[in-house]
Amino acid sequence: MTSSLTFRRSAMSLAVLVLTGCSFIPTHERPAAPVAAVFPGQAANAPAGAELVSWSGFVQDARLRELIALSLQNNRDLRVATLNIEQVRAQYQIRRADQLPTLNLAASGNRQPTADGGMSSTYTAGLAMASWELDFFGRVASLKDAALAQFLASEEARRAAQTSLVAAVVSTWLSLQADEELLSLTQSTLATREDSLRLTKLRFDNGANSALDLRQAESLAAAARSTLAQQQRAKSLDLNALTLLVGQTLPAHLLPFGPGATTQAQLSDVPEGLPSDLLNRRADIRQAEQALIAANANIGAARAAFFPRISLTASVGTVSNQLSGLFESGSWGFSLAPQALLPIFDAGRNQANLTVAKVSRDVAVAQYEKAIQTAFREVADALAGRATLGEQLIAQQTQATAEAERFRLADLRYRNGVSSYLDVLDAQRSLFATQQALAQTKLAQQQSQVALYKALGGGWTE
Repeated sequence: MTSSLTFRRSAMSLAVLVLTGCSFIPTHERPAAPVAAVFPGQAANAPAGAELVSWSGFVQDARLRELIALSLQNNRDLRVATLNIEQVRAQYQIRRADQLPTLNLAASGNRQPTADGGMSSTYTAGLAMASWELDFFGRVASLKDAALAQFLASEEARRAAQTSLVAAVVSTWLSLQADEELLSLTQSTLATREDSLRLTKLRFDNGANSALDLRQAESLAAAARSTLAQQQRAKSLDLNALTLLVGQTLPAHLLPFGPGATTQAQLSDVPEGLPSDLLNRRADIRQAEQALIAANANIGAARAAFFPRISLTASVGTVSNQLSGLFESGSWGFSLAPQALLPIFDAGRNQANLTVAKVSRDVAVAQYEKAIQTAFREVADALAGRATLGEQLIAQQTQATAEAERFRLADLRYRNGVSSYLDVLDAQRSLFATQQALAQTKLAQQQSQVALYKALGGGWTE
């Protein structure tokens, strides 16, 4: 009884060994993050940030949400990333199928002359299994694990592409808002300067103004027309960029100007989080880690190549000297042909393959660490923008209010003959420059918020 039990256990162990084999894949250990424990300006004991909301929760403007949804459906870069997943998924299925035998229905016929001058015929039909590798040393399993990691990396690549797409659509939409605001400001300034030019020319014709005042007024009007052309070009370029991102002609009702347009997009606040959060939030970091796991598995396959490769060829079916007798009683048979190949001399090929696999793993480690460092830098930059752009915006708003009052007073003093026209022109130039800077700072503040959301891993959901 004891010997029977021992035999069954041994047989079971042998079966498990045949089916699973051993593995030479090195144990995967996530490299330590080569960044500081906290972001610059963050307290050392800062709590972990809350989970990021999806892009639809981050973007509050209904038109912009609809535009992002269109881009997720039609953007060609995202479509390519999605198709890459299907391609790599199929490659993984091929590697997984290598672990199982392949059965084929085979039929053959052979007719050849015999020594006595006659003819000999042989016909066979049945099932055939060709060169199924018994994966004792885990080579096929290692390749399958590498393909699985590459498949998971392709999924993370699509998520990273989606994050970049969402951020690009929002940023370009915000740029169009700023373009429209700057265009309106420039048109208003041009109208004011042309009115001023007409008044100055009238006063010059009547001897009340000098030629210098007239030329300065002409220069300011020409500068406004030049700026207007620049703003129209910038708006057209941003429209073209947004059209490419969305992947179709832009619906007029979804543009950030025209009837129902607001002064700025409504975006939710973004929790800061900690550097460790990036490892789970950032799709590009997760992609780099999967690439590292794949490189690790390739080392196992390269190591297994030093050991015997055992394959099995078998067939079962019927054999007959006559085609009509193929399926008669007594014609059935089978063949079994195991083969073992042990590398003895390969001119260093296996060792070179192992070296390549190890170096590839080291490269993957470096790329993983660089992905973390890049993510850390992007978050730090976005946090720096959020910390300072708000103060800058308040200061510029105060400056714009002061410049508007300065221009009003200078114009009033000039009309009453108290000051020269040069004061009016200088105040007008300063007011226009301050208003432009204010609009650009508003844009920078909003885009910094988008950059922080993207840098912390927002823009995609499971």
